[in-house]
Amino acid sequence: MALNIPLPITGACQCRAVAYEIRAAPLVVYACHCTECQRQSGSAFSLSLIASRESVAVTRGGAARWRRQHESGRVIQCVLCGDCGARLFHEPEANPKVTVVKPGTLDDTRWLHPVGHIWTRSAQPWFPLPPDTVNYDMQPPNLERLIAAWQSHVSA
Repeated sequence: MALNIPLPITGACQCRAVAYEIRAAPLVVYACHCTECQRQSGSAFSLSLIASRESVAVTRGGAARWRRQHESGRVIQCVLCGDCGARLFHEPEANPKVTVVKPGTLDDTRWLHPVGHIWTRSAQPWFPLPPDTVNYDMQPPNLERLIAAWQSHVSA
């Protein structure tokens, strides 16, 4: 049975001052175990939902922006609530076609299921990586295998 994700998908920051919606089906959901995501999330990993940039829109409040340069040189525009500080999504400057949504901020998270894990070399040793997911030791060269796994998941 195919996964039915009703559109638009809505979300908000922790204090609910800033809300957003995703108006097209997500391309993929995966977990990132890099040390930057661990620091940003305050947890062992961070979930990421990739959506087309044109499908993501702030619908309430004035989101703050913060330009972040990674140690690797990659640059992202972080979109967050200026009041509570919750990161809602970020926009990689190197890929203007996608937005990386932090799906824990969605209003309904029941359907989230990461189909892969990246930067597993930084994963906490107590976290067992699922053997049936697409896993990468570092940053994948592209998202093709993860997207294919997601498509199989949502159409199964």
